[in-house]
Amino acid sequence: MCIKFFSCVMVLGVASLAVTGAQAQSITQALTRAYDYAPDLQSALLAAKSAAEDVALAKSGKLPTIGASVGGTYSGSLTDAGFNGGTALTTGLTYNQTIFDNFRTDAEIEAARAGAEAAEFQIRNTEQNVLLSVIQAYMSVLSDRQLVALRRENFSFFQAQLQSSQDRLEVGEGTRIDVAQARARLAQGQATLDAAINSLEISEATFQRYVGVPPQNLDASHSYSRLIPPNLQAAIAEAEVGHPAILGAKAAIRAAQANSDGAQAEFGPNATVTGQVGSRWSQPNGAGDGFSASLGFQITVPIYAGGAIGASVRRANIEQIRSEVDAMSAYDQIREAVISAWAGIQSADAQISAANAAVSAGREVVEGVIQERDLGTRTTLDVLNAQAELTTAREGLITASANKVVATFSLLAAIGNMTAPDLALPVEVKSAVRYNQAVEDVWQELRTIAE
Repeated sequence: MCIKFFSCVMVLGVASLAVTGAQAQSITQALTRAYDYAPDLQSALLAAKSAAEDVALAKSGKLPTIGASVGGTYSGSLTDAGFNGGTALTTGLTYNQTIFDNFRTDAEIEAARAGAEAAEFQIRNTEQNVLLSVIQAYMSVLSDRQLVALRRENFSFFQAQLQSSQDRLEVGEGTRIDVAQARARLAQGQATLDAAINSLEISEATFQRYVGVPPQNLDASHSYSRLIPPNLQAAIAEAEVGHPAILGAKAAIRAAQANSDGAQAEFGPNATVTGQVGSRWSQPNGAGDGFSASLGFQITVPIYAGGAIGASVRRANIEQIRSEVDAMSAYDQIREAVISAWAGIQSADAQISAANAAVSAGREVVEGVIQERDLGTRTTLDVLNAQAELTTAREGLITASANKVVATFSLLAAIGNMTAPDLALPVEVKSAVRYNQAVEDVWQELRTIAE
């Protein structure tokens, strides 16, 4: 009877998996949904657009500022001769431009462009982190659901064993110890089932946080393993060349170097040109009416600024050194991540192989121990222990399978290949490149006013 029950449960489990797979929510679908939904990714995009505006602000330092003004006054006085009043209207244009600043503005432009480039790489880095978090949440839900199904099946098995031990006691073939042991194992099975259900609820909440919708019927199959390099050294080399964190660190070094150049340029001369034209009309006598214009220039050379210039240079040099140290740290972290993910894949493969063997053997052991128990050569405790070992092996297989998928995508993220284009996700790629190109057109402001 117990053997038949065990076989039926296994058949039902397989059938359930087949139905689940028929309407599965794939990894690609979850990643696509998360890419469009992720607030962190949207925030990184807005930060990159904000950084792009720094380029326009820096370029404005080399261009003139032009202003127009119109003003009017009315004045009056009351004397013995009566009331006298008059109006005056003035118009004017002003022009100011720095024609030389010891190349400080050029350095600021380069720093802004490097900063915008670093912000673009930060989008890619955030993108990878978000998509990897989705994979972790996805596999957490999938493995937790499998664990719930397994522990529910295990609980049913313990129920059957408790009933069997009670039946055997009634006919004089069992003992009260067998019944007590089966009842205790049933209570333990209930506790582990409740824990698995609670863990599943947490995993589903995490999934919805990243994807924006509750998880449906999940399917862990994917074809992204083809993106993995053939060996560890190739993976490290690819990461060092293309990981967005490393590319962003290089851009940060460029920005720091430009900031240092700009700080040193403060010691040089500064030349500006100013111009002004205007007209004045007044009533009733027209005194002082007419057109006026002026043009001037000024050259300044700093001599002493209370130590501010020197402090600015020293700080910029320190920031440049710090950016280089941060880049070295980024290299080390990426290298560590690649090695860790690669080892995780190898370890998961070994665990899957061992768990498959243990599950296969464990099923035979359980069936054999039940038969021997029915013949009187084994006890109920032997059956319960055999089932516990099988359950542990099956749980290990579930965990190892999930770890294999997570390690695979962790490696893709570590080498910089876990982006929407790399994964061929059907989405509009979030990027500030076009926005950056648009804001570099610093004359658009003047054209907008003219229109």
